[in-house]
Amino acid sequence: MQRSINRSPVLRRTVLCTALALSLASGAVLAQSNASGVVFGRVAQPEGSVVHLQNLDTGLTRDVGVDADGRYRASSLPVGRYKVSVERGGQTVETRDNVQVSLGGGVDVSFAGAAAPGSAQTLEGVQVTGNILPAIDVSSVDSRTVLTSQQLQKLPLARDVTAAALLAPGVVAGDSRYGNVASFGGSSASENQYYINGYAVTNALTGLGFTSLPFDAIDQQQIFTGGYGAEYGRSTGGVINVVTKRGGNEWKAGVGMYITPQYFRQSPRSIYRTNGQLFQYRGDNKSTDMQYTGYISGPLIKDKLFLYAAADFTKSDSKNVSSILAPQKTNQTSKATKWMAKVDWNITDSHLLELTGIGDKTNVDRSVYKYNYATGTQGTFIGTDKLKNFDAGAGSAPGGDVYIGKYTGYITDNLTINALYGHSTTNHVRDLNYAGSPNCPWITDSRRGISSPIVGCGLVNGTVLGAGAKDKTHGYRLDVEYHIGDHDLRAGVDNQTLESTAGNVYEGGYRWVYRNAGKVTGRPDIVPPAGTQYVAEKRLFQTGASVKVEQEAQFIEDKWQVTDRWMAYIGLRNEQFKNLNGAGETYVKQRHQLAPRLGVTWDVFGDSTFKVYANAGRYHLAIPSNVAIRGASASMYYSEYYTYSGIGPNGEPTGLTQLGNRAYLNGEDGHTPNPKTVAAQGIDAYYQDEYILGFDKAINADWSYGAKFTYRKLKSSIDDFCDSRPFEKYATRKGIDISKASIPGCYLFNPGKGGTFQVDIDGKGTLVPFALTKDDFVTPAGVAFPDLKRSYYSLDLYLEHHFDSRWYGRVDYTFSRSYGNSEGQLKSDIGQLDPSVTQDWDAPEIMQYTNGPLPNDRTHALKAYGYFQATPEWLFGANLAIASGRPRNCIGLDPVDAIQYGASYFECGGKPAPRGSQGRLPYTWQLDLNTEYRPLWAGAQQPLAFTAAVFNVAGSQRPVAQVDVGEVNTGGPSDDYRRAIAFQTPRYFRFGVRYDFSL
Repeated sequence: MQRSINRSPVLRRTVLCTALALSLASGAVLAQSNASGVVFGRVAQPEGSVVHLQNLDTGLTRDVGVDADGRYRASSLPVGRYKVSVERGGQTVETRDNVQVSLGGGVDVSFAGAAAPGSAQTLEGVQVTGNILPAIDVSSVDSRTVLTSQQLQKLPLARDVTAAALLAPGVVAGDSRYGNVASFGGSSASENQYYINGYAVTNALTGLGFTSLPFDAIDQQQIFTGGYGAEYGRSTGGVINVVTKRGGNEWKAGVGMYITPQYFRQSPRSIYRTNGQLFQYRGDNKSTDMQYTGYISGPLIKDKLFLYAAADFTKSDSKNVSSILAPQKTNQTSKATKWMAKVDWNITDSHLLELTGIGDKTNVDRSVYKYNYATGTQGTFIGTDKLKNFDAGAGSAPGGDVYIGKYTGYITDNLTINALYGHSTTNHVRDLNYAGSPNCPWITDSRRGISSPIVGCGLVNGTVLGAGAKDKTHGYRLDVEYHIGDHDLRAGVDNQTLESTAGNVYEGGYRWVYRNAGKVTGRPDIVPPAGTQYVAEKRLFQTGASVKVEQEAQFIEDKWQVTDRWMAYIGLRNEQFKNLNGAGETYVKQRHQLAPRLGVTWDVFGDSTFKVYANAGRYHLAIPSNVAIRGASASMYYSEYYTYSGIGPNGEPTGLTQLGNRAYLNGEDGHTPNPKTVAAQGIDAYYQDEYILGFDKAINADWSYGAKFTYRKLKSSIDDFCDSRPFEKYATRKGIDISKASIPGCYLFNPGKGGTFQVDIDGKGTLVPFALTKDDFVTPAGVAFPDLKRSYYSLDLYLEHHFDSRWYGRVDYTFSRSYGNSEGQLKSDIGQLDPSVTQDWDAPEIMQYTNGPLPNDRTHALKAYGYFQATPEWLFGANLAIASGRPRNCIGLDPVDAIQYGASYFECGGKPAPRGSQGRLPYTWQLDLNTEYRPLWAGAQQPLAFTAAVFNVAGSQRPVAQVDVGEVNTGGPSDDYRRAIAFQTPRYFRFGVRYDFSL
């Protein structure tokens, strides 16, 4: 909006917080909220000077006064391009054009030689200060990487948010079994938070993934890898904050098309066992992807009301041959539609309103056939599998619809109010239709020495999503900023409620497992008749509930300008978490989770060319919703054994005679457990402490470098233990009769600590507190739980060449170690998708020898990326990533196996095999290249662009994950040990064309 402002040294009250400029020294500027930035600096001749700022896209203008020392500051500026000028006597005397205000950061625009009125100068380049050195952002104490839309377009990146996040130091790809997610600073991939325009869009059920948006709609993407302030919470990994584009005063539009043809794809490596046996043929597992994009942007009312709308439609046709364990060939068509629309209304100079709508929908249709490995041919049709907003590998994907409203009010020069409300809805559907059979249960043939195993007619051979699955969120934020003296105070509330309806059942409703007849451990009632060779076990597994997590937080922070060169940040966040089960009952409540945040920056020379900074903070994380689905709500899990006389056409046994009784596993008998018996009383929240020390230094007008040391320590975790022996030990010591007690299969607790648990001692609801000490968890054989340990330290070094109208480049090297006995919420060792209720900590025995390098540890990582504008028509980009391989393990049998977990211990061959003791997977390296051609013959503005990119130029396909289980449950080495699970993505090409035009 074009403001009508009296351009005089006298400041209007409606000018946003300009009085702050009077209290700040040159180079001393305070970081802003997650949707704006600041411009600050010094004017050499302050008398009678006014700094004038104009947004080059929307026409929004601001006049900022200059104090007697020549200092000025313009805060809470919407991100974008600005022209910044010094004016005296109503005339412009010096100008900086194309100043880029970045998300949450500050930029020094100083005027060292402001000329006399009537002799204006124009100096290009936002990052230039009065001493002709690139400005370092001395306003921030956090660790962040900010990528603009221009950079995202010029670099060879997959067109998604995660690919951009992986450019940041300390960020590595998560386990492939969790989908396209990243790990930050050694944390598990479910510990991140994702925001779009200030609203959290993280997966409501598991924390894995997020609702996405059209890639071209991203204006700036901010990647926090540590040290973020009190306004951010619910993350012990990292934060990705996306601000979308907005409309301006010129109507613009664009269309694009990107194709990734299968004919230019390198064939993926087939998977072999270490003995040379083929496990999965993947030579034809390719796809053709076609994406169509478009946007429109402009003023509905000039200087007042603006619209930006964008959409992506992506169609992918692929085929896949599964492993020899369940040989199938799948022909798949995936259709993904993403849209975003944003309306910005400058109601008045002091009142702004933003409305954002986002849609992210994915539909997948699969046709599944049998596959003959002997002949390499497709067989008979099995059925269809239709998915909606669902990732068959990583579970329910986020997606859905998101709507956000935000109000900004500049009440006085010193008082600003921000209010935000958002909600989202996502429906998840999986529809299986079998060919010629109404029901196809999961069939597993575990009989030894069988040459022709029994094969069922199932499509999935595992668990499938139950009916009615959906996620909903709603939340609001209210922030108040006030400046007084040398202090910039900010306080706010940040509340969000996550609701999920979810659950899983075995495909076909139940599972049959064929076994050799014989003794069944823990089941003396299973006695097959003499001469019986085989038996069949029937298992039914069914979960499903509508659960909720209520997250509330209050925060306060003070950004204190201690001196001209020193700024201190003092923040405190207070979080409350409440988890509710399927019956609407609270099973965990955590109050007063205090998270202090402290930081300091030193502008060494006072000119924003050399910054030293440090910070320390505590970060909390709530128990994810998925825990309540099975652990706190009604679920059914039982086992029955039968003899049989035949095999039906769908693989089911016929002529059944039951052996023994039905056995409920883990106490899951279809009843909702008493919420007081689910978790330890007063359970501590999941939290981590972090410390960072670093510096940034400008070398000259083009180059800067820096270093940063980070240390993270997980102080408290939440998982479940599934061991009744501690209760038996306590009861014996206290003389309590628990012969009729109803003890849940598992309890939530803080690993490595004791706790007080409510126990139904008579099976009738009579609850007695059992105050278990750490010694109560010690087994009869003397095995104790270790203390929780997850530590991460890193040294990051970087060298950056700032864009000088020709080229930009950055190199990051990170030396890091992530080690301990717990990855966190996930267990990537086996790809377990049960955040906060993993196999770890179920009993002391399983935690033996677990200390070592964790799955997300990559000791050495080198990242280099940049682009070169060779001519006005030709641009070239490159992205190189080199990293150490993942630690290898050998998970096998414990000689005693007191808890009957089979091959689940860090032991192999009857001997300890400590975590990470089996070496590492090989280094990975990948080079991506791209080029863009914008012909001059298409017009002066070069609206037409042809692009080409090649990913993984050398075609390196080294393994990035392997099977770590080295032994089979019945004893002996596993043929699948060290079999690759995933390789680097094969080389592929992407071709595109884009046309941008004015309307």
